[in-house]
Amino acid sequence: MLHRRRFLTTASRSLALGGAAVLTLAGHAAWAQPSYTVPLSQLQEMTATKFPRSVPVQGLFDLTLQAPRLRLLPEVNRVGATMSVDAAGAALRRSHAGTFDVEFALRYEASDRTLRAHQIKLGKLDFPTLKPAVNELLNAYGPVLAEQSLGEVTLHQLRPQDTAMFDGMGLQPGAITVTAKGLTVAFVNKQP
Repeated sequence: MLHRRRFLTTASRSLALGGAAVLTLAGHAAWAQPSYTVPLSQLQEMTATKFPRSVPVQGLFDLTLQAPRLRLLPEVNRVGATMSVDAAGAALRRSHAGTFDVEFALRYEASDRTLRAHQIKLGKLDFPTLKPAVNELLNAYGPVLAEQSLGEVTLHQLRPQDTAMFDGMGLQPGAITVTAKGLTVAFVNKQP
């Protein structure tokens, strides 16, 4: 009888504590900001459809950029991209293969529900077979090339079914955060 009473007392206390924990978790969940996460693989797929891209350089030659390999940079809330690039034209005499490295922030475009690249920073534009002076010239022109080639590139488009629940709650996309898993779009109250 004593063992049964001790068991019932212990079980009752455990249930009470467990119930309190569930209520506490439910309380925290109610305060959590709703969000939508886009994994890196989806970003990579969408971005690949926008390439290859050709960018003319002052009538001297053209740069052809291939689909970027994206990388998430959560420590700076940005996305990095490395692209293979070919430079060809009369001024170069032959084609030269190189790499183009950039990083960028993201913004939401409400008119078409897209996540887009903006605030693009050139890391490095490198062509190993070009003379150093030509590489320096290209890197000086690099920020303009980066903006021309990647400015406003769409990384993801939210579908109506992705946001239907949030729309019904009076929420709209807000801050975009780069995480180790992808991009997380927070939903905030709609502005009147």
